Amino acid sequence: MKKSKKKWLKFRHRVVRVIAGWVFEILTKIKYGIKIEKFREQGNRPYLILMNHQTPFDQFFVGLAFKGPVYYLATEDIFSIGFVSKLLRWAVAPIPIRKQTTDVSAVITCMRVAKEGGTIALSPEGNRTYSGRTEYINPAIASLAKKLGLPIALYRIEGGYGCCPRWSDVVRKGNIRSYVYKVIEPEEYNTLSNEELTELIEQGLYVDEGVADGEYVSDKRAEYLERAMYVCPFCGLSEFRSEGNEAECLTCHRRITYGTDKRIEGIGFDFPFEFMTEWYDYQKEFVNSLDTLENTEQPLFCDTATMSEVIVYKNKNMLKENCSLKLYGDRMTIDEGLDGMLEFKFSETSALSVLGRNKLNVYYKDKVYQFKGNKRFNALKYVNLYYRCKNILKGEKDGQFLGL
Repeated sequence: MKKSKKKWLKFRHRVVRVIAGWVFEILTKIKYGIKIEKFREQGNRPYLILMNHQTPFDQFFVGLAFKGPVYYLATEDIFSIGFVSKLLRWAVAPIPIRKQTTDVSAVITCMRVAKEGGTIALSPEGNRTYSGRTEYINPAIASLAKKLGLPIALYRIEGGYGCCPRWSDVVRKGNIRSYVYKVIEPEEYNTLSNEELTELIEQGLYVDEGVADGEYVSDKRAEYLERAMYVCPFCGLSEFRSEGNEAECLTCHRRITYGTDKRIEGIGFDFPFEFMTEWYDYQKEFVNSLDTLENTEQPLFCDTATMSEVIVYKNKNMLKENCSLKLYGDRMTIDEGLDGMLEFKFSETSALSVLGRNKLNVYYKDKVYQFKGNKRFNALKYVNLYYRCKNILKGEKDGQFLGL
């Protein structure tokens, strides 16, 4: 006789949730000073929790707002770190999904968890915001929600970007709040088209922190801004260097300061943008104006990084330290020294993605490579220019999506 499939939901997940809840309730208050509003109306029902993504602690904010274990969708990166990955699987059983790819197995696992009565949480953005604004939401979320048939809890995090921008290592003191903004019942969303449901989700999760809405105090407010920005409004493609509350373009040497109210100001000149959201929008517009196929002779950027091969859902094998990366309009190359040069043509590469603050994953043919530079490494530019090239190669020169 065929053996029945083991259940995804385990009693130990409830035990871990209780113990972890005590620890993280204290930790989140110390680290972020956040106001987490409990979802009192939860009852004993499972939910599909959809959240905007602002900080590395977002999943803990969600977990503390809901009763019982929550099963999060998590990228392959956390499943590829050996013993730690095994421990996470045992303790909380996250649902693995391959970033920037269509992962049918993740959908099947979600359906399995929902059928067993589990609550599922994910960020439809798929990425933590660099700009402070809720970014692109994959319209496939509507189809997934209807397949699962769970009530949808739209979970908002506000002030997270002010406290901890993705490009920063520092948590600033300021106001941050997280709460269930709206619940969409199956009876409601089953009457909507996928487009209408996607629009409802986008509206519910939309947060724009490109405003002066409070004070976020730190003496390192601009530090590592170069992880996000690589286009100067005066020079075009460029590089930046930051320290403390200031950042400098290394081409024109203009310097800006990042204020406690999130405002950007030029030092001795008028900077054209008031907030990071405006600068980030300009950067995207600039990249979408480029014909990357005209930039294939000389590298647009050069970096140094450690190169590893990700053995998906197992571990990472370090291939080379301090390899030289060069980004062209149609490819990226890796100088491997005496062994020659490795080339990733964008036409043959299925995806690029940013993980964490500045790690770069390259999905090339049947392999996944990860590049980790120093603290100032900007992985975002590789992703943006890759997707701009792909749009051109597909004949979609007016395509706007740049990977995030």
